Amino acid sequence: MLSFLAPFAESWLSSTLTDVTRYVIFAVGVWLVLWGVLAIPLANRKIRDSAPPARQLMIEFVCSIRSIMIFSTVGLLTFGLFRAGLLPGPYIARSLGPVWFWTSLVLMVVAHDAWFYWTHRLIHDRRLFRAFHRRHHRSNNPSPFTAYSFDLGEAAINALFVPLWMILVPTQWPVAGLFMLHQIVRNTLGHSGYELFPARRDGRPLLPWLTTVTHHDLHHAQAGWNYGLYFTWWDRMMGTENPDYLKRFAAAVRRPKALEPAAA
Repeated sequence: MLSFLAPFAESWLSSTLTDVTRYVIFAVGVWLVLWGVLAIPLANRKIRDSAPPARQLMIEFVCSIRSIMIFSTVGLLTFGLFRAGLLPGPYIARSLGPVWFWTSLVLMVVAHDAWFYWTHRLIHDRRLFRAFHRRHHRSNNPSPFTAYSFDLGEAAINALFVPLWMILVPTQWPVAGLFMLHQIVRNTLGHSGYELFPARRDGRPLLPWLTTVTHHDLHHAQAGWNYGLYFTWWDRMMGTENPDYLKRFAAAVRRPKALEPAAA
């Protein structure tokens, strides 16, 4: 029995350590760089004047580690199917060559954005919100540590995407790894509190199809809008983009720096 369970335990531990390492590197790294090293140069790009309290950061960190453990636990489904020879997708994908490698990565990101948008809207239903999504919205003023600060149910919903994708679409394991890397980078930057995306001269986003930091920050401030994760198209098609989004983005990228105090 122990010999049967050992590979699953090893896979769970390896997956957890990898994802925790990614989270710590990017969450702590973004926080140190933006909120420390570059705080003064980026002062005119800070979305809110206030900073989250230390207690919030600590709770977010602990909840994010818990979510990662759930990701790894749900991920054992994929590992078990592969080990049992019931998941041929990675072998099929390898035979399709490098073009499919990168195509499948792009498709995975696009599909995850759709999965996130619709499940996100679902758990905003008042009958589900308290059980599934309240923890994440307790971070009204988000920080890089908010990225995976989920309730147990929300963590499970997010974790289900990768196994379902791997079952349905031929995908190499390195593609799944790159997808997870992209996910944590976008998540930590999206909760960073600083508008990092480029703007046109008129103050509109240079890449309007991408969600900016302001886009998701507005969701934390006014929860009934801006459900998208990577792209803005679902919010635009479904009429759920905050009507003040472009104005808020322009303010975040064009806000003048605070005037120096006059010399005595």
